[in-house]
Amino acid sequence: MKCLIDPVAFTIGSISVYWYGVIIASAFLVGIFLAYRLAQRTGIDPEHIINMVLLVIPAAFIGARLYYVIFEWHRYAGNFLEIFAVRHGGLAIHGGLIGGVLAGYLYVRKHRLPVYKIADICAPSVILGQAIGRGGNFFNQEAHGGPVSYDFISRFPEFIKNQMYIYGQYHHPTFLYESLWNLSVFAFLMIYWHKKRFEGEIAFLYLGLYSLGRFFIEGLRTDSLMLGPIMMAQLVSVVLIVISVLAIVHYRKKEKQQRL
Repeated sequence: MKCLIDPVAFTIGSISVYWYGVIIASAFLVGIFLAYRLAQRTGIDPEHIINMVLLVIPAAFIGARLYYVIFEWHRYAGNFLEIFAVRHGGLAIHGGLIGGVLAGYLYVRKHRLPVYKIADICAPSVILGQAIGRGGNFFNQEAHGGPVSYDFISRFPEFIKNQMYIYGQYHHPTFLYESLWNLSVFAFLMIYWHKKRFEGEIAFLYLGLYSLGRFFIEGLRTDSLMLGPIMMAQLVSVVLIVISVLAIVHYRKKEKQQRL
C-alpha cells in the first residue's frame, strides 16, 4: 500500500492548516529576507522592500488565482465558493508575476525608486521563492507530469515515488524538475550579481532562464492551462525569452557604447 503524505500540516481547533499554505508562506518569507539583504547591499533603503511586499503579496495571490480560474473556468462556474479555496491549489505563477510586477512597479514609481535596480534586487528572491513554492504542488499531488514506468520512478527517493503514484500510475515529478532548475537559476544569478553589466540585467536573465526551463518542463505536464491547442505557459515562456534576449542585447550594446 502506498503511504501518501497528508496535505494537512496541522489543525488548530476546527481549522486545518495545509502544507500548501505553509510552504507558500515560507517561500514568501525567505524571498523577503533575501531581498531585504540585497537592498542593504546596494544602497536601497530596505524598508522599501517591506512596504512594497505589503502590496505585492496580495496582488500576486490575486493575479495567480484569477489567471488560473480564468483558464479553468469550467471547474468553477458551478461552484463559485471554490474560487476562494486556495488551499486546494490552483495558483498560476505567470498570473502571480503579472499581479506582483504591476503592484511593485506602481510602488517604485510612486516613491521614485530606480526601477531596474529594484528589479535586480527582487529577481533572485522571486526565483528562490518559486523553487520553494513548488513543494506545495508535491503535497497536493498536482503540477505533475505524464505516466512513467516503475523503473524510472524507482530512481527517486521513496517518499517522492509514493506521492507520485496517482490514479494507479506513477508520474513524472515535474514539480521537482522545476524546483531544481529554479535553484540552479538562483545560484547563477547570485554568482553573476557582481559581474552584471547594466541595471536590470539580473532581472532579464531571471525572465529568460526561468522561462527556458519552464518551456521544456511544461511539455511534460498533464495539467497545463490551455489556449486552444497551445500550452499557455509555453507561449508565455517563449514571449519572455524573446523579451529578455532582446533587452540584454540592447542594453549591453548601449553599455558598450557608453564606455567608448
